Amino acid sequence: MAALGTMTAVGGGAVADDAAVEASATTLAGAANISGRYFGVAVAAGRLSDSTYTGIIGREFDSVTAENEMKLDATEPNQNQFTFTNADRIVNLALQQGKKVRGHTLAWHSQQPGWMARMEGSALRQAMLNHVTRVATYYRGKIHSWDVVNEAFADGSSGARRDSNLQRTGNDWIEAAFRAARAADPGAKLCYNDYNTDNWSHAKTQAVYRMVQDFKARGVPIDCVGFQAHFNSGNPVPSNYHTTLQNFANLGVDVQITELDIEGSGTSQAEQYRGVTQACLAVSRCTGITVWGVRDTDSWRSYGTPLLFDGSGNKKAAYHAVLETLNAADPGNPPTTTPPTSNPPTTTTPPGGGCTATYSEGQKWGDRFNGNVTVTGTDNWVVTVTVRYPQRIIATWNTTPSWDSSGNVMTARPNGNGNAFGFTVMHGGNWTWPSLTCRAA
Repeated sequence: MAALGTMTAVGGGAVADDAAVEASATTLAGAANISGRYFGVAVAAGRLSDSTYTGIIGREFDSVTAENEMKLDATEPNQNQFTFTNADRIVNLALQQGKKVRGHTLAWHSQQPGWMARMEGSALRQAMLNHVTRVATYYRGKIHSWDVVNEAFADGSSGARRDSNLQRTGNDWIEAAFRAARAADPGAKLCYNDYNTDNWSHAKTQAVYRMVQDFKARGVPIDCVGFQAHFNSGNPVPSNYHTTLQNFANLGVDVQITELDIEGSGTSQAEQYRGVTQACLAVSRCTGITVWGVRDTDSWRSYGTPLLFDGSGNKKAAYHAVLETLNAADPGNPPTTTPPTSNPPTTTTPPGGGCTATYSEGQKWGDRFNGNVTVTGTDNWVVTVTVRYPQRIIATWNTTPSWDSSGNVMTARPNGNGNAFGFTVMHGGNWTWPSLTCRAA
């Protein structure tokens, strides 16, 4: 790390000790963490009263996705009337337990509320953008990755966009959704998510690839691609799955396995799960895996017993295959990732003012980033810097800091080195910029 002038260390160390990592490797999340990845699960609010269900979630996973509670019909059942009660139950549980949250999903042709399904044209476009903005803003700072757009391409050999009411608002609707999401939640990774994009030779896979390639070339804010990975005997894990993940990663985006379930049982199912896990571990920008449900009986296709735990919550052969594969990962080769697309510096002046604090981005590393603050309006200032869990400030320079009891709010004052200061944030997967207020002392 480059020299940063006079720095004041704050808080504990940044990296867990080896013994703690080893001890945690008896769980899926602990084993995934060895290589710097997450292992997540889709959660239903209606099952949170089931102690076996919640016990497995708490023990085994470090990322959660709401199965249905963040979708359009759940969050905006009536136009401009938003409800987040059930989604909040899942998000709050996750954050209380120190887990990441994947947001699913902001724009989709399916599970639209009736009022939206009946709309078309410019009215629908505006309603879609309003929905993206309102929901992403509500959860700003709490979401690790958003599935901004879901399943926008058609199956089959055409490589075409799906004919949906959203597509008929104009071919730029996906781009518009991503730009709105970036403006609403600049700290979240923005993903395109789809199914049947696993085989590199398929037309649908190639069509999504070309879209991502175009977005990256034109600066459209896209950070990741989600592969749902719903497999069965008629659609097994393809032999070129690793190639698919690697080729997308080569475009400069993260890849995430977002809805994994594999119908079957015994050794055959276990080996397919092993293959998916190995493919993710082999791609440096594959940052994590999410299984779509906890127990077989919780699955949307329970008839196929597709998950890692049986209906009683017992670990299956597939579970042990995944755990063994994760534990065999090289801890010296963590995933390579980049933060979300940068935004211009922000300036915040509180009511009453007296001074202005302007934030700008500094250097970034895989696990931390620097922030720089410039104060104008007075030489005798007090700037409050608030970071969002699980972030924590680990160093400062050119200021005299103090802290509230939570450790999330730093009060900065001049220390004789001018009106610019900075700090280093250990982000814990949350790249959201800190919020600032400034007042004259």
